[in-house]
Amino acid sequence: MRLVVRLRRLRRRRRDERGTAMIELVWLGLLLLIPVVYIVLTAFEVQRGAFATAAAARAAGRAYALSDSDAQGRAQAEAVARRAFLDQGLERTPDLRVSCVPQDVCLSGGSVITVVVDTRIDLPLLPDVLGGNRPSIAVDATHSVPYGQYQEVR
Repeated sequence: MRLVVRLRRLRRRRRDERGTAMIELVWLGLLLLIPVVYIVLTAFEVQRGAFATAAAARAAGRAYALSDSDAQGRAQAEAVARRAFLDQGLERTPDLRVSCVPQDVCLSGGSVITVVVDTRIDLPLLPDVLGGNRPSIAVDATHSVPYGQYQEVR
């Protein structure tokens, strides 16, 4: 008799716990899935910024090398760098630095033009309340363009 009563109690306990595994699985899945999705979104955003920065450095170096003067080269380099960022969907102006070897002689035969593009990529879905500014990751790219020793005389 006691055995029968115990078996009935065990069956009741089993019935009471039915469905809890499904609920636990859903909660555990959500708790693990949300951080994984955020990490993937962040990686995509940083990669997009890296592509834009590398493209901007390369295009700016080429534009500077094809210009007629240093002032025109600087303006063209900034314009194409902004365009490279817009192509990747980033609506910001990158920081652009141009240096030459030998110093101050960018558009002369045998010189090397080096362009450095810096920017910060904001992390997605994070508000400004975390320290005043949105959390971001610094991204930079460098591209060097040799200016040919033999140039067309104009």
